[in-house]
Amino acid sequence: MELKDKVALITGASSGIGAFTAKKLAKQGVRVGLAARRLDRLQALVSEIEAAGGEAIALVMDVTDPASGNEGGATLHKRYGHIDIAFNNAGLMPISDIARLKIDEWHQMVDVNVKGLFNTVAAVLPIMQSQRSGHIINTSSIAGRKTFPGLGVYCATKHAVAAFSDILRMEVAPQFNIRVTSLQPGAVESELFEHISDENYRAQMEQLKEKMTFLKADDIADSIVYVLQAPEHVDVAELFIMPTEQPW
Repeated sequence: MELKDKVALITGASSGIGAFTAKKLAKQGVRVGLAARRLDRLQALVSEIEAAGGEAIALVMDVTDPASGNEGGATLHKRYGHIDIAFNNAGLMPISDIARLKIDEWHQMVDVNVKGLFNTVAAVLPIMQSQRSGHIINTSSIAGRKTFPGLGVYCATKHAVAAFSDILRMEVAPQFNIRVTSLQPGAVESELFEHISDENYRAQMEQLKEKMTFLKADDIADSIVYVLQAPEHVDVAELFIMPTEQPW
């Protein structure tokens, strides 16, 4: 895909992977819709992108609310007349053993990681179908391929994302020329660790940082540019990206 003048919707754009990807795409000439709940951060990112010569719009959007997702997609579509890229990046990763029954955290993960992704896909898919073009990138994880103690519900959500993404690709790629990619990173430095309320697991994750070099948000942003720039007849259906030192 030629990226200049394309339009992208990025969820979870206020920090981390979402923010770095937005800046990277803006440098390629993409007009970026920044979707998240924190307006102050979105506005600061819009200013940064515009100062660097790019173009962006802040979209206050709660992915767990279908109406909010539809409104965000409609606003971006109205502004530019098309949506070519959707990067479903919003996610939560609290860690705890299932037996601790942190049910509120379970529901938050399902609401954001699964239902939130469904809502955003539902907001952009009709637009891409009418265009007969587009690219949807869904953030799964190594936890969408493997399982780990403490990550029972998180793994379940990311396995769901991986399955949904592959079936979506099968259904829409041949008929509507819409490419779909399941992005599956290993350990990445991000705000996800801030969601861990279990002190033991949080300490374990911090200790991991001393044992290996985690991927940076910028590394993931580079991989997304690579996926998007593939020739039109190429769909990178899965991208499994790992720290070199991560053995599991």
